[in-house]
Amino acid sequence: MTSDPNTAACPPPEVAYANAPRIVPEISWVAGAAADKEFGVPMGREFWLRKAALLDRIALAEVQVYAPEVAAAAVETAEDAAGRLADFDHTHYTTHGPIKPLLNPPGRSYRPYVRQEYLAWLTAHTDS
Repeated sequence: MTSDPNTAACPPPEVAYANAPRIVPEISWVAGAAADKEFGVPMGREFWLRKAALLDRIALAEVQVYAPEVAAAAVETAEDAAGRLADFDHTHYTTHGPIKPLLNPPGRSYRPYVRQEYLAWLTAHTDS
């Protein structure tokens, strides 16, 4: 993935995830949300956002601990989930941060976008 000039405007992981729930409860929430959804009913934005943020956090942890070739699967999975959130937001006009997603630009990583959106979501849920 190539870097995006808008990445600098997105919060770094340590800021975006500073007040995030621990990873294990988030795994439970994502799995529960998927299991509780009736077949054929589309998943909502909160699911795609929390799943993308969760997988981003796991990939960040993997990169810190393992060699790049070992962490590559987690990074690729995080990239795929981030792209899914960006596609959802682009389609539904549900972006909350200043950086807007473009639909499938070549080589762009959406992981910084996920961090922007997660921080906006978490801040809104913490303040309310």
